[in-house]
Amino acid sequence: MSYPPPSSVLVPSEPPLWAPLYGASIGAAFARFWKKYATFSGRASRSEFWWWQLIWMIITIVFEIVLVSASAGTTVTSNTGAAVPGPAYFALAAVLWVISLGVLVPTLALTWRRLHDINRSGGYYFLGLIPLVGGIILLVFLASSSNPAGVRFDQPRP
Repeated sequence: MSYPPPSSVLVPSEPPLWAPLYGASIGAAFARFWKKYATFSGRASRSEFWWWQLIWMIITIVFEIVLVSASAGTTVTSNTGAAVPGPAYFALAAVLWVISLGVLVPTLALTWRRLHDINRSGGYYFLGLIPLVGGIILLVFLASSSNPAGVRFDQPRP
């Protein structure tokens, strides 16, 4: 039995960073999120966007569960009756706050690129500021399928 030479074996490769990665796995989406930390140009596929949203939601839920369990050591002051959480609660809350600040810019950039993939300007992100309906409109946009006309936002770099 003979095997084909290595040069004739087709190996799927990941597209360049300026191009969207359609059908991204969770690991690839996570890696591209950090590689394109503050890149607002280009496009991001639906899978890149939603995998990161899932990862961030899981991280946040885990931190919230730990925060709730850390607040179990809450003491009540005798003169006012107010509940005062212990120092572990504040330390964990500070860690979550710092991590949230660290992912703020890349999450905004990812959302911006996702809007580019549906052929919308990244400025549509600010629709989310409209009370009641803005967030729903933005969610519908982010869940939309890719539009081939969004290629106008691609900027290949050498």
